[in-house]
Amino acid sequence: MTDNDTWGRDPQIRYMRGVFAAIETAQKEFLQAVGVSSRDERLRRFREIALKFFERSWASAMQRGIGADERSAAAIYIFCLARALSMRGIVVPKDGLPEDAALKKLVDEVLK
Repeated sequence: MTDNDTWGRDPQIRYMRGVFAAIETAQKEFLQAVGVSSRDERLRRFREIALKFFERSWASAMQRGIGADERSAAAIYIFCLARALSMRGIVVPKDGLPEDAALKKLVDEVLK
């Protein structure tokens, strides 16, 4: 690392690292709650679908002025991952989902 390396000090980089960490933590907890193993060979495809859904949903949330904090971004991702799992026949219990009706509604609207 050089003295010119400012990545760690850039507020936007710190923000995105926080978002990714929150998503990773929420995803791990969610998959355990749903009973999907981290070794499940289908998980890569589930994550690819969830990422596409998340990109659309999070962009819409940001345009509406919601979902900018790490917790909200993680909740949006979990709603998207739940949708990806349910599309492939995995039952997602409602009590495994985040308790944020506004974000759920947003994701549902975006993914119609």
